Amino acid sequence: MKQKILPYLLLAPMMLIMGVLVFYPIAATFSYSLKKWKLTAPGDIRFIGFDNYKNILKSESFWYSLQNTLFLLVLVVVATSILGVLVSLFLNIQVKGAGILLAVAVLPWALPPYVNGILWRFVFHSGYGFMNKVLIGLGMVDKPVEWLTSRWMLLVVVAIVVVWRSVPFMALVCLAGRQSIPHGLYEAAKIDGATKTQALRRITIPMVMPSFTICLFLTLTNSFKLFDQNLALTAGGPGRQTSMLALDIYSTFYGRVGWEGVGQAKAVVFFIMVAVIALTQLYITRRKEVEN
Repeated sequence: MKQKILPYLLLAPMMLIMGVLVFYPIAATFSYSLKKWKLTAPGDIRFIGFDNYKNILKSESFWYSLQNTLFLLVLVVVATSILGVLVSLFLNIQVKGAGILLAVAVLPWALPPYVNGILWRFVFHSGYGFMNKVLIGLGMVDKPVEWLTSRWMLLVVVAIVVVWRSVPFMALVCLAGRQSIPHGLYEAAKIDGATKTQALRRITIPMVMPSFTICLFLTLTNSFKLFDQNLALTAGGPGRQTSMLALDIYSTFYGRVGWEGVGQAKAVVFFIMVAVIALTQLYITRRKEVEN
């Protein structure tokens, strides 16, 4: 009897912590999303059902932010995947000073996201930005390019910043996966007459793929909930046209009096989206483990 109860007793503290820090906030957020209330009048709360969710469908800023987020996801996931693999191949080369190269490669990932956004804001500044100075110096443009005024140009700049920060993590994960492959497998393949291309296709790619898949979904999730760089680079401007979903939720909750419930409703929708991505990643990972 004690042996049956012991696992539950050991899990009880963790379940209590999860309940207080995870499940209760989710339930409270959903509860408040069904009410109309104000931060300035905490006692004035009334139940309105799913009206806040109906307001989401009518919210132009929500659809703008959803379009922006999906556009960013495509750019970031594709670019990070390609560049991450290429950087990992470069870092895998045994050369003198490889440790220094690895440290330099990790630097963008180690910097806080908001700091990354500020750094790149100066790089793409129309007046004294480094990018415009280079382009003008090379004679490629006659006048400074307004990088931070057009919606789609701004989204590309945000994508560059996110990719710059995401590539080191992808490269490190792929590098670790590549270096964990036993060298004996390649020796055996060579003895059996396999070419380098066949070894890459039959050994390297299948054994690195689990790590790559996990990192790909982490990149997808991190891009989906992007907030810091978006705030530092554009703050959602001009006219909220470059807001991502996370920043739109923040702006709705704190920026519009009486729309706190709508902000909570957007947070619930956002949570469901992230949960779907996480569950999809878990399902694919588990299925690959079963197949292997």
